[in-house]
Amino acid sequence: MAKYTPMMEQYLAVKAQVPDAFLFFRLGDFYEMFFEDAIQASRELEITLTGREGGAEERIPMCGVPYHSADNYIARLIEKGYKVAICEQMESPSETKGMVRREIVRIVTPGTLMDGKLLSESVNNYIASVIKEENGIGFAVCDISTGELYTAALPGTEALLDELSVYGPKEIIGTAEAVEWLKRNGASALRPPVYTVWDKEDPQALEAQYGEEELRKLAALTRRTVSLLIAYLGETQKRSLGHMTRIEIYRPSQYMVMDPFTRRNLELTETVRDRAKRGSLLWLLDETVTSMGGRLLRRWIEKPLVNRDRVEERLEAVDALYNNLIVREDLRQSLKDVYDLERLTARVSYGSANARDMLALKISLSRMPEAVRLCRESGSRSLAALVDGLDECADVQEWIASAIVDEPPVSVRDGGMIRLGYNDRLDQLKEANQNGKQWLAELEQKERERTGIRSLKVGFNKVFGYYIEITRSHLANLPEGLYERKQTLANAERFITPELKEKEALILEAEEKMVDVEYALFNELREKIALQVHRLQRLAEVVAAVDVYQSLASVSARRRFRKPELSAGYDLTVAGGRHPVVEAVMQDGSFVANDTAMTAEGGPMLLITGPNMAGKSTYMRQVAIICIMAQIGCFVPAERAVIPMTDRIFTRIGAADDLIGGQSTFMVEMMDIQVMTEKATRQSLVIIDELGRGTSTGEGMAIAQAVIEFMHDRVGCKTLVSTHFHELAHLEESLAGLKNYCMAVKESDGQVTFLRKLIPGAASTSYGIYCARIAGLPGGIIDRAYQLLGAFEERAGAVEAAVSLERESEEPELVPAVPVVPSASVAAAPEALAPAVQLSLFGLEEDKPSAADKAKRKQDARTEGVMSSIREMDLMNMTPMMAMNLLYELKRKLDGK
Repeated sequence: MAKYTPMMEQYLAVKAQVPDAFLFFRLGDFYEMFFEDAIQASRELEITLTGREGGAEERIPMCGVPYHSADNYIARLIEKGYKVAICEQMESPSETKGMVRREIVRIVTPGTLMDGKLLSESVNNYIASVIKEENGIGFAVCDISTGELYTAALPGTEALLDELSVYGPKEIIGTAEAVEWLKRNGASALRPPVYTVWDKEDPQALEAQYGEEELRKLAALTRRTVSLLIAYLGETQKRSLGHMTRIEIYRPSQYMVMDPFTRRNLELTETVRDRAKRGSLLWLLDETVTSMGGRLLRRWIEKPLVNRDRVEERLEAVDALYNNLIVREDLRQSLKDVYDLERLTARVSYGSANARDMLALKISLSRMPEAVRLCRESGSRSLAALVDGLDECADVQEWIASAIVDEPPVSVRDGGMIRLGYNDRLDQLKEANQNGKQWLAELEQKERERTGIRSLKVGFNKVFGYYIEITRSHLANLPEGLYERKQTLANAERFITPELKEKEALILEAEEKMVDVEYALFNELREKIALQVHRLQRLAEVVAAVDVYQSLASVSARRRFRKPELSAGYDLTVAGGRHPVVEAVMQDGSFVANDTAMTAEGGPMLLITGPNMAGKSTYMRQVAIICIMAQIGCFVPAERAVIPMTDRIFTRIGAADDLIGGQSTFMVEMMDIQVMTEKATRQSLVIIDELGRGTSTGEGMAIAQAVIEFMHDRVGCKTLVSTHFHELAHLEESLAGLKNYCMAVKESDGQVTFLRKLIPGAASTSYGIYCARIAGLPGGIIDRAYQLLGAFEERAGAVEAAVSLERESEEPELVPAVPVVPSASVAAAPEALAPAVQLSLFGLEEDKPSAADKAKRKQDARTEGVMSSIREMDLMNMTPMMAMNLLYELKRKLDGK
């Protein structure tokens, strides 16, 4: 085993504490990395890999970054999903004999960021804790940059994936079993987070963090889960988390449940194509002016309420602002200068806030009186109740105003933060320092006059202190022995005098003490404000909610949304409904509105047929989006809407496979359908687009019909099903709760126009070849496809006609006209029935129709079949090619071919 130098031994001992993290080991002005850390960091950060002697036979790989720019390098590693342990020198090298003591002061992980470029202003940065047991799953999620912590006991793994898809944690810790299961099964619900196996609980730290009164609300499982999380945060942060003061316990049933695929299909917070905010529902509704308002709006969209009273409260607040433009705009203006109170408060408590953070906090608090006044005068009961008795923290604002200058520096170690008049001792030092600076200015002027050298100057640097500098061209004019030479430069000489050195000592002492006193005063102020964290967090919650209300009201007013009527019943009706995002991105504003009626009496299930690109998917999505908007407390894009509380929304939209999991598109669809059939209740909304695709036509139709019948007969929830299997339209006759609808199409001069209008009835074609032509397929392919389609339809028509004629011609022979006689009559007069029975059994010759009668009957059947086909023709939606094929088919029917 290699013998290393004492310093390398120290490094290896510290590194052993954090085997899964890069160790930034402080050596002077650099953070150094060694061995594998150095090799990997040089590659990830694109910095030079060098080496150093460390006692081993071979040079030890090494790379490093300057300590003053380390934050940028740490951010790059965190963004790539790594952890970074920061090891600082705990003693001054100049005052220590032997090895300097070093300790890890913090471990930065993707889920424990407090500030920096990687924290998005309008998105929470969550870390999750999971414990998986036979009787349930413990789940907790925390954002330490705001202090929020939510926990729930979940019934199973599907609920766990649903919750993880809502919060999107950057890091997940948990027991080995839980982490292993998530790695195998969580890929479809999660972006790749950092996983950490962690089974250490710390009940004492948990109680110290929250207090027994707060913990008494927790069940045993959730208490263990939160304890796991607090122990991990204590191990990595190694400092007070005083801003984490409250645990919010919730049940998933308090909110509308949507699985990860539904959230993705409906594009609630990001688009399917490029996972961007633009084009999502959040993008449309987000006109918040504060960061905390933006985060709260996202949470509302991710978790719509199912409690009707709470939704009504939200709608009442939005309604008041919707109808009062002046108050709404004034409220927006009053909130524009409000900084992120949640994260400012967290940084104050965490001990990382600087003077500029304090200034931002002061400015934010100064806007509170105006915002509170506007809420009280808005005419909204909900807004008035929200700010009733609200503590505006005016005293905190005064503390900061009296202490911090208007333009403080970024660093808290360089002084210049504290106002004159705040502290007597500091004022004395500032005066001494100012007098010294004045003396230096006077000295410079005096020496210029004495020597006659106008370019003479008095300067300063950290190495030599204060000096008198004279350029070489004027040295000949300097009297010999006037100054003591200190430093020679290429173009000048620097000198000192005994008087200057004496004054230097006084000035530097004043500056050094002044900085120390300022830092101590700033820490004192920061700790004083940290004790007010409860008050500041409550204020931040109110500001965030008010911001969301004004955002929803502003968007609703501009987009012509209407207040929905919330129903305690079953029926869902929408007049003139629109898809808000599609309408917003359309340049010409020509979105076609559609009505929706899904009622217990009129039919809660719609079977929608129609062409590709006609708008079926958009229509079905808009029904779900309208329900979600209503249940977050927003007005909806419709002329009128009656919305019941929906407990779950399921969607199966678009083709998707799971290559990694070895699942085909059809298998993924069937798995989604299985979840719907198992989890949907009568109060759910189910959307299935193109049911039965991905397998043979016969099997696809069979599965589609079976699923429709199951949802209709067993579940009874509101269901939207689109399909290209037009043959399923007959289900309207046998299923009382199902109604046929289709997307209207107009044909003119060989051109097809999709009218985007939902109308009653079933479609007769899907216009697939027409869509292929629009997509740009070569003309030869299009022409050949039409030829083949004509042949297929002709063959299918001939088979159908033959089967129909065969049935009609054989019916008299196979189904005898036997009178229906009650069983009692048969028993009483068997002889009366005997001839008829004999005729039906043996078919006597004299009762059989003649050959001429058979021929005439067949011709009549053919004629009636042709006439029936003509009556059912949809001439408005028929292409010329279709008309020619139909005429050809009718002629063959008449000829008996």
